[in-house]
Amino acid sequence: VQLQAFGGGVVQPGGSLRLSCAASGFIFGDYSIGWFRQVSGKEREAVAFIGKNGDMIYHGEPARGRFIITSDAASATVYLQMNNLRPEDTGVYYCAAARLDGGTWLPRGIEQYAYWGQGTQVTVSS
Repeated sequence: VQLQAFGGGVVQPGGSLRLSCAASGFIFGDYSIGWFRQVSGKEREAVAFIGKNGDMIYHGEPARGRFIITSDAASATVYLQMNNLRPEDTGVYYCAAARLDGGTWLPRGIEQYAYWGQGTQVTVSS
């Protein structure tokens, strides 16, 4: 299982970035794939997840109203479109994957995600 994260960078407040997570080595639709982030002074937190080729979606508190998670099964890639970015969004964003167990909800806990990509730095600053 491999996850490669792309798309971090420096953006001004109010700007946008799109993160990408390219997955390989497993059946894309059988996994929940998404993003956690580590921002200064806080524990790593859930941002958004997607599973079953888009049939299951979860946006965590940091994402609601500003970020949108999507996926492309053909390229086995998950995207996180981040809009209206704020300085408090600054941090390292990690792509992660967890095998789905047939439950109703996507897993949301760090301990449920067995596979991790490298982090990508997002900096929101004027």
